[in-house]
Amino acid sequence: MTTPLLIILIGFLIFLGHYLAQLFQRTKVPDVVGLLLVGMLLGPVFHLIDPSAFGRAGRVFTNLVLVFILFESGLEVRFEQLRSALRGTVLLTTLNFVVTALVVSALAQWLTDLDFLSCLILGTILGGTSSAVVTTLARQVTILPQTATTLVMESAFSDVYTLGIPIALISFYTSSSFNVVTLAGQLVLALVGALLAGAGGGYLWLALLHRVPTLLKTRFSTPAFAFILYGVVELLQFSGPIAVLFFGIAVGNLPLLRRGWLRAVLPARTVELTTVEKDFFAEIVFLLRTFFFVYVGLSIVLDDPWLIALGVAMALVLFLVRIPVVLAAADRQTPQFDMALMSIMIPKGLGAAVLATLPAQRGLPGGAVIQTITFAVIVATTVGCTALFFLLDKGRILGFYQLFFRPPRPVDATAPGGKSDAGA
Repeated sequence: MTTPLLIILIGFLIFLGHYLAQLFQRTKVPDVVGLLLVGMLLGPVFHLIDPSAFGRAGRVFTNLVLVFILFESGLEVRFEQLRSALRGTVLLTTLNFVVTALVVSALAQWLTDLDFLSCLILGTILGGTSSAVVTTLARQVTILPQTATTLVMESAFSDVYTLGIPIALISFYTSSSFNVVTLAGQLVLALVGALLAGAGGGYLWLALLHRVPTLLKTRFSTPAFAFILYGVVELLQFSGPIAVLFFGIAVGNLPLLRRGWLRAVLPARTVELTTVEKDFFAEIVFLLRTFFFVYVGLSIVLDDPWLIALGVAMALVLFLVRIPVVLAAADRQTPQFDMALMSIMIPKGLGAAVLATLPAQRGLPGGAVIQTITFAVIVATTVGCTALFFLLDKGRILGFYQLFFRPPRPVDATAPGGKSDAGA
């Protein structure tokens, strides 16, 4: 595709993103599906654009999207929500990762010729959720703030598992060097380091804003600092996404932090992001997520009908096993609508797609099989999640999930549960 045509296409995609967003307001059909479809038509269907042509720029772009989305999401989280959601988030993230990895590994061991370790690599690659998809859908329905916070934090926390464990297993496969204790220590260190870096980065940036007022006149200085924080944390081999999320939480909660002994160390004058800055971030996130989902569609590789069918079947099983995971991890006072929404939020993202290419690059015998199944699961879970989201919001499938989730006691008639919850 020539440069003029590519520029025209970029402009067309921006208009398409706005149109699909307005279409969602009228029909409740998530725009993610349309953007994915456009990407697949441009890439694996008609081969108009080759995603490999983007090279490292594609990886940079996806990380850029995550920085913006997680930072903006963090700005909306309040400490009260964080406190109430943290325990459930850790349990949900860990339990979902373990169950997903075991289920996918067992199905792959049964239905493919992959060896045990390759099956385990496949399972751990698919153990997380996509931050971009989850945060997009969670904002488009009325749910408890704690539920939205749990889902956003799960998608960020799962990166610790899905980045660390598959790479360690691949290294073990290729070099026969693997230590469970060392891996567990690295995961804990990555999590704690990211939390401290995010919170410390928030304090440092707010102190800079207090001492250098000219920074307040720019709209891009805060995300620029978020980029620096992400890069530094990743270089230290911690979790950049978690650090950026907690950086946003720290920036959005400064007035709540200035209590007790913290008054002595925090800036005397409260510095907050303006409404104009927050609107600017929201517009940037909208544009980036539009191109992100098109890029995901471009990156899909589907070349084996049997493995594609197997990936779709795995996705269906994962939607079912998510129900007992939510039952075990969620608070019993969570409304049924929120529990149902949590049960469908298992989309796999581009991070899984990138990891799926590593086994083939490292020369693993089953590398091509792992890659094809992973891409099929990404498409099936993303499309399935958005389709179930539409049906749930319309109240079509809420009755099915009510078979598993009991209403909270005492029943709070004023608790938000979306339009469908009110009509249930």
